[in-house]
Amino acid sequence: MGSYRALTVDWKDSKLQPEIRDYSVDDLPAGEVTIRVAYSSVNYKDGLTTIPGAGIVSHYPHIPGIDLAGTVLASSDPSFKEGDEVLVTGYGLGASHPGGFSELARVPAAWVVPMPSGLTARAAMALGTAGFTAALSIHRMEQNGLHPDQGPVLVSGATGGVGSWAVSMLAKSGYEVTASTRKSAEIEYLKSIGARVTISPSELETPEGKSLNRERWAAAVDPVGGPFLTHVLNSVRYGGSVALSGFTGGAELAATVYPFILRGVNLLGIDSVLCPMDVRRTVWNRIAAEWQPDGALLDAIVHEVSLSELPAAIAQVLQGRMRGRAVVALS
Repeated sequence: MGSYRALTVDWKDSKLQPEIRDYSVDDLPAGEVTIRVAYSSVNYKDGLTTIPGAGIVSHYPHIPGIDLAGTVLASSDPSFKEGDEVLVTGYGLGASHPGGFSELARVPAAWVVPMPSGLTARAAMALGTAGFTAALSIHRMEQNGLHPDQGPVLVSGATGGVGSWAVSMLAKSGYEVTASTRKSAEIEYLKSIGARVTISPSELETPEGKSLNRERWAAAVDPVGGPFLTHVLNSVRYGGSVALSGFTGGAELAATVYPFILRGVNLLGIDSVLCPMDVRRTVWNRIAAEWQPDGALLDAIVHEVSLSELPAAIAQVLQGRMRGRAVVALS
């Protein structure tokens, strides 16, 4: 297998800085499955690995990348053999364990998902943790009774990775999607991927002196959190669900109990990191069967970067300037 290159975050001049380093195969960590990585993707969590004190990584140097897809080179676990197409998202990948921004990776077999039929490595990483989180959000809301004839579904942070895929997947499943964004320049983009209506977050604010908004949404996908989540909860129809998966808008929740006890609203926590493997496989198979992105959609949502272009892409994600998804081509 020889040597390989990887983007590495390490201390330099009292700062955490990313750079490309060469490694030997002997540097690979412990694990049963060795993978030649074809693609990875850029996520907000990857950006946090470059920020001191963010709590994602405890030891440096570190290879980020919470997603990867590629081909098995070797496996000591009988569940996988050389040549198998696989993907890995979540668990400790890119956090406590060296991640996907590397030409080679070695991981525990318990983390590995066989590539669903019909899904390519590039498409899988165009989706990545963001697409998986969006799909898991819809899956959980449907388990709680959501179906398309109940009314519009709100997606917040709609130009981001989770938001973009949620808009697309919901539209593909026949839902009427309302996309929330502060970026007026991206309205046409959101409509092109399936949004029926776009609104500004300011339109969702609870009027002063009121505990609840009028009932508007059958459900909502929220990767934003913070004060915005309070307004969303106050606007969901009786018995509806809010699937919460992020905190780019803040980790505090200053809500009242009224949406829950007066309207029976469900707040669903969406965890893509430690999601059980049986659920993980079910959702990835749903993605391949129901929400497979076509070429036009991939072109609209995804742009490809090389290993050398990764530092700029990471900075873009941290600054909130990333539209859709950046896929990293590694081999």
